[in-house]
Parts: sequence; structure tokens; C-alpha cells
Amino acid sequence: MEKYIEKFKSLKTPFYWYDMELLEETLAKVKQESDKYNFHVHYAIKANANLPILEKMVLHGFGSDCVSGNEITRSLEAGFKNNDIVFAGVGKSDEEICIGLENDIFCFNVESLPELEVINELASKLGKLAKIALRINPNVNASTHHYITTGLEENKFGINMWEMEDVLLALDKCKAINLIGLHFHIGSQIMDLLSFKGLCLRVNEIQEWFFARQIIVDHINVGGGLGIDYVHPDENSMPDFKSYFKLFHDFLEVRPKQKVHFELGRALVGQCGSLITKVLYVKNGVKTNFAIVDAGMTELIRPALYQATHTIENLTSKGCSKKYDVVGPICESSDCFGKALILPETKRGDILALRSTGAYGEVMASSYNLRSIALAHYSK
Repeated sequence: MEKYIEKFKSLKTPFYWYDMELLEETLAKVKQESDKYNFHVHYAIKANANLPILEKMVLHGFGSDCVSGNEITRSLEAGFKNNDIVFAGVGKSDEEICIGLENDIFCFNVESLPELEVINELASKLGKLAKIALRINPNVNASTHHYITTGLEENKFGINMWEMEDVLLALDKCKAINLIGLHFHIGSQIMDLLSFKGLCLRVNEIQEWFFARQIIVDHINVGGGLGIDYVHPDENSMPDFKSYFKLFHDFLEVRPKQKVHFELGRALVGQCGSLITKVLYVKNGVKTNFAIVDAGMTELIRPALYQATHTIENLTSKGCSKKYDVVGPICESSDCFGKALILPETKRGDILALRSTGAYGEVMASSYNLRSIALAHYSK
């Protein structure tokens, strides 16, 4: 980060900064490790939808994973092929479904029986054959924050196995539907690879259930969820993709000609981004000092929403260490990026970097308090 400090001083804060060299290295590593097993990787656009970043995904041969109609449109604008686009989401609107149908996307990940029936109805009206995968709730605990776990029966996502007989009966009546796959996703920011082993074993069991009914699909989508190291972003600038993909190769029982798909988001872009902000004021407190910065929960909501931790660095001070709460200007007590942090002595005008914001940073920005949306800048 130090080589960019002079550039940072010339830019209006707050802003999002993207290290495109690190992004290139990360994508190349993902491609190298996934290609060993002929795995297919789709980038989860909800993590970061910036066109320069999406264009890098296209250049590396990844597909896209969308959760809205606008994400499908953005994917096509960025250059993704329609046959590489998958569409997930528990609440797809009729309009969004039609965007997917009209653009002949690769697959809809269907999350409920009513959704299946609606897609069939809309596809029939448009004279289309909708390719779908059934998103099945595997009831696997991802051991992550309860707001971002998605694979338990208590979650809103996916179809439970006890509903599956009814789904198969409905499929027989849906003449505009082509079942091509099974889809699974257990959560986000998963650091324990054993959770993915548990997913593999559960997928194997579910596949056996389908085989017993003479149903063999061409595609198995195991979702994403691989986490990043928010505490040591420089020491661990990318996840252990080698072990991650090897685990699925070792434990997932894939039938001949079946293709395995992944939907990685945070793991691809999380570490390449930082939120750069300037110190407005320093207030002395009783137990700590307050470093009040010009970025807030409007630019990075994860700490307020998930109690998430981001490494914070003072890029312009070499002073003696002091304790600070780093807080934003928003009229909410939850607008706090970190409490009792040890930073070099901090003063008005210092530039701070909130690291690991390449995923779920800019894409979740809001204009609350009528704030202006911060700009993005890139290392090249």
C-alpha cells in the first residue's frame, strides 16, 4: 500500500481502491487449481459488480453467478457468454425470470416448488425450454455467522429433501422445464474446509437418492462460500485454493460425464480491495480516543451488519502507538469500524486504509444521510 500513498493524497476520500495486480494473481491461481480437475468456476457477481473486475473474470474464462435480473444484464455487458450464466435467488421476480429466459442463460437454480411452476409458466408463454438445477438444502452447518449461513433447514434457501417427491411429481407436468443439475450452497466466509467435506458427503447421499429414482443430472453445483483472512490480509493475500479444490476432487463422488461447478465471490476479489478514508477529527475519550473518519457504514456496512472485523492501517503516521475507536460520520452508534485499536498516533488529515473490502464493500454502499456514493480507483 505504501507505494500508492502519494496517489491516495491526491484523490478525494473516501474511495475504493482495487489492486488489479493481486486480482490477476488470484484469478490465475484459481484457474490453475480448478483446471486440474476440469472444474467450472462462476464468479458470484453480488460480491463486486464493477465492470473492470468483471472483465477480468471474462478474460480468465470464468462464468457468472447472478442473483438478480440486473446482474444478468451486467454480466452480458461485461462479456460473459449467456451459456456461462447461472441465476440463483430465493425470490426471483417474473421480470427477472423473463430476462434469463429471453437471454437463454445456462441455468436457473430453482429454490422452491412455486418457483418451478412459475418458471414453467413463463417459459411456456415465451416458447422457451428453461434449463434448471434444483437448489437442495443439504442441512449442513457451515460454522459461520448466522446471517450468512444458508444450508440449514431453518434457512429460507433451497428445497428440503422431504419436499422432493412433490417436486419430482411437478417436474413431470412441467413441459417447459429441463432438469440438468443439482445445486447446493451452505454459507459464506467459511474458513474450516471440513465444512466442505461435510457438504461433499451429503451431496453423495443426495445423489444416491436421485439415482435410486433413475435420475442422473449432468451438472453438480456446489456453490461457493470459501472465506478470506480479514486479520492478516498481506500474509494471506489469497485463500488456499489448492486444498479447496483438491478436497472436492477427493470427496465428491462424480458420475461419468457429470460436470462440477463452483460459485466463488469473496475468495476471488475480497483481498484486492481497500476502502481509503481520511481522518476528520480526533476526540479524546475516557478509555480510548475516537478517530472520526470521512467513510462510514454507507461505504462499508459489514462491521455494523455482521460485527465483521477489517484490518485498519494508518498509512501516513509513524508516531507512537495509541488506542483508538475508528468511527464514521453517520448518525448511528453502530457506525464504527473498530474499537480499542492500536494505531500510530493519529491526527486530522491522516489517511487510513480499511483492508479486505473488495467483496461486499462498494457493492453494498448506500446513500443513507444523503451521502454521495464513493468512487472507485484502480492500480492500473
